Amino acid sequence: MTKKMSISTSKTSLVLLLCQIISALDVPLDSKLLEELSQPPTITQQSPKDYIVDPRENIVIQCEAKGKPPPSFSWTRNGTHFDIDKDAQVTMKPNSGTLVINIMNGGKAEAYEGVYQCTARNERGAAISNNIVVRPSRSPLWTKEKLEPNHVREGDSLVLHCRPPVGLPPPIIFWMDNAFQRLPQSERVSQGLNGDLYFSNVQPEDTREDYICYARFNHTQTIQQKQPISVKVFSMDSLNDTIAANLSDTDIFGAKPVTERQPVLLTPTGSTSTKVELRGNVLLLECIAAGLPTPVIRWIKEGGELPANRTFFENFKKTLKIIDVSEADSGNYKCIARNALGSVHHVISVTVKAAPYWITAPRNLVLSPGEDGTLICRANGNPKPSISWLANGVPIAIAPEDPSRKVDGDTIIFSHVQERSSAVYQCNASNEYGYLLANAFVNVLAEPPRILTPANKLYQVIADSPALLDCAYFGSPKPEIEWFKGVKGSILRGNEYVFHDNGTLEIPVAQKNNAGTYTCVARNELGKIQNEVQLEIKDPTMIIKQPEYKVIQRYGQVSFECIIKHDSTLLPTVTWLKDNDELPDDERFLVGKDNLTIMNVTDKDDGTYTCIVNTTLDSVSASAVLTVVAAPPTPAIIYARPNPPFDLELTGQLERSIDLSWLPGDENNSPITSFVIEFEDALHEPGVWRYQTEVPGSQTTAQLKLSPYVNYSFRVIAVNRIGRSQPSEPSEQYLTKSASPDENPANVQGIGSEPDNLVITWEPLKGFQSNGPGLQYKVSWRQKDVDDEWTSVIVANVSKYIVSGTPTFVPYEVKVQALNDLGYAPEPSEVIGHSGEDLPMVAPGNVQVHVINSTLAKVHWDPVPLKSVRGHLQGYKVYYWKVQSLSRRSRRHVEKKILTFRGNKTFGMLPGLEPYSSYKLNVRVVNGKGEGPASPDKVFKTPEGVPSSPSFLKITNPTLDSLTLEWGSPTHPNGVLTSYTLKFQPINNTHELGPLVEIRIPANESSLILKNLNYSTRYKFYFNAQTSVGSGSQITEEAVTIMDEAGILRPAVGAGKAMASRQVDIATQGWFIGLMCAVALLILILLIVCFIRRNKGGKYPVKEKEDAHADPEIQPMKEDDGTFGEYSDAEDHKPLKKGSRTPSDRTVKKEDSDDSLVDYGEGVNGQFNEDGSFIGQYSGKKEKEPAEGNESSEAPSPVNAMNSFV
Repeated sequence: MTKKMSISTSKTSLVLLLCQIISALDVPLDSKLLEELSQPPTITQQSPKDYIVDPRENIVIQCEAKGKPPPSFSWTRNGTHFDIDKDAQVTMKPNSGTLVINIMNGGKAEAYEGVYQCTARNERGAAISNNIVVRPSRSPLWTKEKLEPNHVREGDSLVLHCRPPVGLPPPIIFWMDNAFQRLPQSERVSQGLNGDLYFSNVQPEDTREDYICYARFNHTQTIQQKQPISVKVFSMDSLNDTIAANLSDTDIFGAKPVTERQPVLLTPTGSTSTKVELRGNVLLLECIAAGLPTPVIRWIKEGGELPANRTFFENFKKTLKIIDVSEADSGNYKCIARNALGSVHHVISVTVKAAPYWITAPRNLVLSPGEDGTLICRANGNPKPSISWLANGVPIAIAPEDPSRKVDGDTIIFSHVQERSSAVYQCNASNEYGYLLANAFVNVLAEPPRILTPANKLYQVIADSPALLDCAYFGSPKPEIEWFKGVKGSILRGNEYVFHDNGTLEIPVAQKNNAGTYTCVARNELGKIQNEVQLEIKDPTMIIKQPEYKVIQRYGQVSFECIIKHDSTLLPTVTWLKDNDELPDDERFLVGKDNLTIMNVTDKDDGTYTCIVNTTLDSVSASAVLTVVAAPPTPAIIYARPNPPFDLELTGQLERSIDLSWLPGDENNSPITSFVIEFEDALHEPGVWRYQTEVPGSQTTAQLKLSPYVNYSFRVIAVNRIGRSQPSEPSEQYLTKSASPDENPANVQGIGSEPDNLVITWEPLKGFQSNGPGLQYKVSWRQKDVDDEWTSVIVANVSKYIVSGTPTFVPYEVKVQALNDLGYAPEPSEVIGHSGEDLPMVAPGNVQVHVINSTLAKVHWDPVPLKSVRGHLQGYKVYYWKVQSLSRRSRRHVEKKILTFRGNKTFGMLPGLEPYSSYKLNVRVVNGKGEGPASPDKVFKTPEGVPSSPSFLKITNPTLDSLTLEWGSPTHPNGVLTSYTLKFQPINNTHELGPLVEIRIPANESSLILKNLNYSTRYKFYFNAQTSVGSGSQITEEAVTIMDEAGILRPAVGAGKAMASRQVDIATQGWFIGLMCAVALLILILLIVCFIRRNKGGKYPVKEKEDAHADPEIQPMKEDDGTFGEYSDAEDHKPLKKGSRTPSDRTVKKEDSDDSLVDYGEGVNGQFNEDGSFIGQYSGKKEKEPAEGNESSEAPSPVNAMNSFV
């Protein structure tokens, strides 16, 4: 039977359209099958028709094709065969037709300018590419010219001409000054489309000597600059002054003041002009006027309106821009320039022509032997394009004859095709503005039936729900499919089953008796094959005791039950929710096997509790409301939720609507405010109730909107201010008729998972959205910004499709359309996706390092070309590591550090470097796939820094007046050590610090002996190292010199604070106690004698008193002559004057009387010799003064003992 060819029928299954297949045969997606099927060549990728190349880089002319067997490639240049084997500069990529012309190794791009065309050929035909015109880009230098300064009067108009060199493609023009700052533009001063700079009227501030026109040639990334233009504006005041200075008083002359002028058009000239633009391009119309005040531009279209949403005004409304123009945009456009003195206008007659564009491009045909088909090629344009056909790249008039082929203008009709009829046909539509070329193959296949569904596949469904048994097949001619139940059962027929064209058997409402073995048989004239699948029917999961509405008093206990019944072979899981969210993390909530218990209920526990039961095949739920109330102080009216409505009735049944009525239940003392209507779809989601609508409480009927192919049941819930009632009993069921889908899948995305694929995903429609049996999805894709046709495939029961063999990271247009047995959903919207990413190809170049200081460096690099990223640019990674320390010259384990800089940054900071070290680094670009190759390692060195503290400081060998210091060099010298600095100072017994002494030590020393120290004295030491940069951190230690070795143990000095050795307490010694007793007795006798003598009165010689003392050194003297004085009764009540001897010719006065020995022996130098005798000077003050220098630790002495005794 003859079958009409179409892109796909409404009852197709998993379909892969080979290339851009429009077929009578549906080819399922099966990798093994696709590998075995023959296919004529199809061009999948080619360079643009007008291909402008960079003359400094290799020329790559793309030509990729696919076919079975893989095609071979050949090229023509300027219409003749191009023998690439004879040109050493030209190579063809392996397994590809892409040409690479080596320019970087001596070739010249100009030598390869021309028109190229690629042919891909295998045993089933030949496909050809477009004519690819290859031209090298040109960026010529500016012609040298002598520019005269522009002298212009204030208020006059001025045009500065740019006249850029002619380049390929044309350059982008802009004006800047010597500082590379763009010149400000306004309604008065602006740049025209031709690059000239227009002044509607000049002002004194326009005077400058650096008006520079720049031409940027983007293809070669070069900028050319015109010589600076000088503009001098003469104001009227200055001009009058100049004229007056050069004329006599009798001359009457003066420049006129600045006068206002009505508008005059600077461009375009005249009153009318014409403009031709091509369909789909951007129309740019320009009007620039001179005048004072500055004119304002307005645009209108004569006899019509400017197109909305496509019209834009640029350059201060001097440019009218209309995007995507069509023939309807032809007409007269008027620009009006107006100021306070008048107006001027210009009419531009616009004609929109059109290069050819497709109405119906030819589609690939896959036919069985003996079938018929057509190739249609329809295009439009202005003028009307001519259509010509080629077969395998040869004009069809001279191509080998095919009796099954007949050409009828823009249509080729095929009748009763045979396998030899396979070929690739080209349709060329051309007019004076361009051409279109499309390849479409006719592939005639003869294949016996194959069943692609796995044998003995097991299907499990819930009773009363649809069962879909797959039988994916292929054959040519198209096989007939039959289903049998059991091995020897009869063929299945009747309304109980639905047979889909893709071979799927559907049982709309599966019952227990439908379980068993089903056999699918596929046969055509070349053979027969069969396959068995298994169907199991499971009992539905049900909640036989649902949770019930509860009202509980505060601080009480409540329990909700949820008892379920399920198929014994399914394992259910029960989940409880509160207000559609997880239960609170609270130990008061106890979840049991069949219930939920809440202890010590509080107000926050008020809400809706839902029990959800899930199995691998179905899910059911039930909810109940908990209301928490306070204990009523006195009996009151009981307010409760309403009773459920009842007596539901369906009337007025239509395809898309139905009327529902009901009777309300008891209000329970609280008026019903609304009714909530829910529905169940027993066909797709049995046991699941969904919200339908809500009506006011005064209404007991509702007209409900319905969807096709849904088995509806309804229930009603009453609502009052207390809460919701229990649902009513369900209404009777109503099955709506099938229809084509109303909507398409949502959240369509195209994201590649591998470098050569595109993964298309979508959210599948829910069962009730299918609108009918046989829900499938038509997945279509095509490469964006490439003159390519949509490739489509039809799939079912999936939400993902993988397109293989795509170029790496290119944009694709993707769309997914729903269809069922009754037709297609509306045309879906397109989304933009990308094929998979691959690792970047190029490493960042020109890596530079700027060392900021000894621990910080800044790294710069040039960004890689975006094409080489081959993915979404995520940033750059800098790997850096220390090679060695320059001070130690010793290598260590390399620990690489990584810093990531997001986005297209071209620099970054490297912190935490070690001073005086050698480092290496490299930079890599990162995309979503990973990292690209590393740049060549860059070596840099950090300068010296200050060193760390010495590794240790030990103080050993303490003596009476010396200490030995030993130290270790810094762990991190951070440079070349120049010296060490030692500072030390004594610490007295009150922890006061004495004077600081500083010593500089050569860097090669590791020990030092300090001499001439005070004995029995604690010292604190500060020690650090220096480099040429400065001093490092210091280390501190303390130590003590020793005392008399006979009576004092040597102090122990360790690595920490030095500790004095334990001293002998002489106050407990017997000899000392006896001595102190004798001294005390002597003093007591002296006091008694003095007391007796004073009571007797009269004078007594002082010498007698002094003789009573054992020490003659403390006898008083007169201050004037030094002789001994006498005491008298008359002076008993006067202050007693005392003198003292000064052994070292130094007189120290004693201000107050004091017979105690406390004031002696505690001066700066007051000490005892080893035999106990006192040496040094007497103290000049009664109170002790803190030592200015070293002060000894307080060792036991007779004087101290005397002080404590007295």
